[in-house]
Amino acid sequence: QVQLLESGGESVQAGGSLRLSCAISDSTGVTVSWAGFRQAPGKQRGGVAAIYGGSTYYHVSVKGRFLISQDSAKNTVNLQMNSLKPEDTATYYCAADSRPPLVERGVLRDAFLYWGQGTQVTVSS
Repeated sequence: QVQLLESGGESVQAGGSLRLSCAISDSTGVTVSWAGFRQAPGKQRGGVAAIYGGSTYYHVSVKGRFLISQDSAKNTVNLQMNSLKPEDTATYYCAADSRPPLVERGVLRDAFLYWGQGTQVTVSS
């Protein structure tokens, strides 16, 4: 049984920073890849970052501003978001899977088995 719980979503001004955390409950240790997705109102859900082994993925829209990391001691995956823009406003979701992440043409596919409930991030100008 795998459960994911996001936290850290808030309302911030443009240019500000937020740190999202995903608490991972994985009693059988099946998950090996974790990712952050986001969905803005009226838009499709899209992947922003992923971590697998020692490798990371970032969508071009967040590269250089977001940093995904894993804290094995705390069983969390964190997404540090800097230089936030109004277009970063969305509900952010944590995802996990027992397989490596799939990236096609620079886009992280949402083929993850486990999902959290989401946390809202609002960036005002």
